[in-house]
Amino acid sequence: MPKVSVLTPIYNTNPVHLREMIESILSQTFTDFEFLILNDSPDNQEIENIVFEYVKNDKRIKYYKNERNLGITPSRNKLLKLATGEYLAIFDHDDISLPTRLEQEVAYLDAHPYVGVVSGWLEKFGDKKHNGEFWTQPEYDSEIRISLMSNCHVMHTAAMIRKSVLIDNNIEYEEFYTPAEDYRLWARLMDVTHFYNIQNVLVKYRWFGNNTSNRMSLEREEAAANIRMELCSKYLEYAKQVMHTKFVGTCFRLRFLGIPLLKIKDNKIYLFECLPVLKIKWR
Repeated sequence: MPKVSVLTPIYNTNPVHLREMIESILSQTFTDFEFLILNDSPDNQEIENIVFEYVKNDKRIKYYKNERNLGITPSRNKLLKLATGEYLAIFDHDDISLPTRLEQEVAYLDAHPYVGVVSGWLEKFGDKKHNGEFWTQPEYDSEIRISLMSNCHVMHTAAMIRKSVLIDNNIEYEEFYTPAEDYRLWARLMDVTHFYNIQNVLVKYRWFGNNTSNRMSLEREEAAANIRMELCSKYLEYAKQVMHTKFVGTCFRLRFLGIPLLKIKDNKIYLFECLPVLKIKWR
């Protein structure tokens, strides 16, 4: 049984990006892992052939193919069920993991058994305008919980999860919240475990016009708004802390089909995100 299962769904992945992604995992300084690759574009023979090239030379790669396209969330859940490792390293199909990513995350989880999720920072690449930009994240559990009231501040493609936390609490990805299924997963895990963000770059995040974050930004924002509303209602004290410290400018924004309905910012509630209607006083 390997220590780590690296879980990567692929879908019509650019062949160059696919090779770079695979090689970044095979080049890790930590070597006790299985690399599960699930093809959700079963008619794409080209990317299947590429994966087979690597399988011939490295038996840690386990290749699977859906009989038909299932979508990202069912594919992620299928990978969760196939994994045999103690820890689950999430990794997207066109990103690049830095060589010590797995080593750093395994070391932290081994040393902190009460932590169920560890992630880190991302560095954007692939777009001249954004090359070299960092996505930094808060470090400690209390800071992360407060920041989750406003957005997904645990980078999914850089995350490693203790598998037992998911199994013991019957938690998996929820398709209703796609493409913010990662944010929803963290929201559910807040009840049962602790988080930590390593304070350096673990993954180079490919940023270009056709990646999922850009193509589905509207759908992601609508799903995220629902998650924020649930979290702010459930964890009122965290939501208050956001407003009290102004940890972020906006604690909550609600939109429907792209239409702005409500915004809470700087202790004020705005209708249609522009008309101030109420000032809030937090204790």
